[in-house]
Amino acid sequence: MRRIFIMAAIAVLAVGPMSAITLENIAFGNMNQWVKRTIKESSVIGGNTRTLYEIAPNATIEGSKPYSNMGGSPWATSNVLAKVAGVTKTSNAVYGEQRASGDYCAKMCTILEHVKALGMINMDVLVSGSIFLGQVFEPIKSTKNPYGKMEMGIPYTKRPTCLVFDYKVTVPQGNKIYSSGFGSKKTLQGQDYAEVYVLLQQRWEDKDGNLHAKRVGTGRERFGKTVSNWVNGHQLTIHYGDITKQSFYKSYMGLISKENSYYARNSKGKMVPVIEEGWADANATPTHVLVMASSGCGTAYVGTVGMTLWVDNFAFGF
Repeated sequence: MRRIFIMAAIAVLAVGPMSAITLENIAFGNMNQWVKRTIKESSVIGGNTRTLYEIAPNATIEGSKPYSNMGGSPWATSNVLAKVAGVTKTSNAVYGEQRASGDYCAKMCTILEHVKALGMINMDVLVSGSIFLGQVFEPIKSTKNPYGKMEMGIPYTKRPTCLVFDYKVTVPQGNKIYSSGFGSKKTLQGQDYAEVYVLLQQRWEDKDGNLHAKRVGTGRERFGKTVSNWVNGHQLTIHYGDITKQSFYKSYMGLISKENSYYARNSKGKMVPVIEEGWADANATPTHVLVMASSGCGTAYVGTVGMTLWVDNFAFGF
């Protein structure tokens, strides 16, 4: 019996160091610092004063001023200031929420933003709360081409084994809907999912300023059931190279289609789509990383109202 106990102890010691990972915290990924933006909307749509939240060093900003990343924060949110035809409107679906004393997390919700203006405008726009590494360019002037109004991804050349984070999620019953503010709302078949992903790309620019990319690494997970208690230190594995023939592969892990391409600035300062053209070699070195967490996984203006995702403590694992 003593010999069995000793052998078991040796086995535990042998496995322990192999399973340990080294964490590289993502700046502001502990979600403990938030900018609060207090903005008064135009009187023609009610003149409400609203608070928008951004992930950056604690500060308060008064007035309808366009926001860009502050204090070295790499994070952007789906919270935006819009100015269309002289009308100021805001949208807020991401919040800094207290998790424990002195500890905060990011709360993302799927909501309908309602706009009504003296009988002339009466529309609902579905918004899924999301946070991501990148930048949004305010003010938003239309609902067309939403990806063209934000830059997705930041420079990054390391090869982590996983993305580590804490999460919990509420998944309501019911089908998803489409509502862009133009035309009536449409009910779509199937449920929506909350989602977290990490994508590593190798990007380059051609002589005409077009941006191209190959996918180096992929980690993508969808959440379709309510998880009421915090899951801490969750590891989202990053798989390198072409994963399409692997047993774990799902269609949503594939390359980003041309029509759904995210945007970035080229060397001339112009926002252009980043076209994923194929899979990089499994040993390739990335140039950029994309990290996103969202209360929805569909296209813009599609989701399930009430879907809520909480996340905290983002880090890369090695």
